[in-house]
Amino acid sequence: MNRTRILDPIERFSEIVFGLIMVLTFTGALSVAEAGRGDIRIMLVGAIGCNLAWGIIDAAFYLINCLAERGRNATILRSVQAAGPAHAQRIIAEALSEPVAAALQPADLERVRDHLSRLPAPAAKPRLTAENWLGAGGVFLLVFLSTFPVVVPFLFMQDIRLALRVSNGLAIAMLFGAGCMLAGYAGMRRIRTGLAMVGIGAALVAIAIALGG
Repeated sequence: MNRTRILDPIERFSEIVFGLIMVLTFTGALSVAEAGRGDIRIMLVGAIGCNLAWGIIDAAFYLINCLAERGRNATILRSVQAAGPAHAQRIIAEALSEPVAAALQPADLERVRDHLSRLPAPAAKPRLTAENWLGAGGVFLLVFLSTFPVVVPFLFMQDIRLALRVSNGLAIAMLFGAGCMLAGYAGMRRIRTGLAMVGIGAALVAIAIALGG
C-alpha cells in the first residue's frame, strides 16, 4: 500500500470525530445543577480512560486492516503472476474500481500485467511495515488527544456551568473544523458541511447518551 500520507483525510476525520463523540457522551450526560467536584473528577477519569481504551482498540483494528489489505494485494499479485495473459488482465480489472477499469483498454491492462509479472513474488505471509505502525500510532493519538480540548475547561474552571459552556463551544468548533476538513477533501461546501457535521455529531451524542453509551 503506497501512501503519500500516513493517514488519509478520511481516516483523520473519522478518528477525530469518533474521539469527540466518545468524550461528549461523558460531558453531555453531566448535570450542572447536581454535579460537584467529585462528579467532575469521575467524569474526567471516565472520559480520558474511555478514549484511551478506544484509541488502543482503533489502532489495533487499523493494523488488522493494514495486514488484511497487504495480504489481499499479495494474493492478487500471485494470481496475476500465475495466470495466463487474458485471465491476468481480468484479475487486474476486477481489482480496480469500476470507473478506472472501464477507462483502461486491453493494451493498458497488458502493460500493467507485464509490469506485475516482472515483480518479485510476494512473501508467503504479509507483514506490517513501519508506516503501518506509524499509522496505528496516529489513530491512537487522534482518538486520545481529541479528548483534551473538551475536558480541559473542567480542569481549570471552578464554575462548572461556565466550564461546560466553554467545553461545548470547543466541541462545536472541533466538529465544525472536522466537517470543513472533510469538505476540502471531498469537494463539498465547507461552511455547509461544517454545520452539518455539528448537527450530526450532536445527534449521535444524544443517541449514545439515550442508549446508555
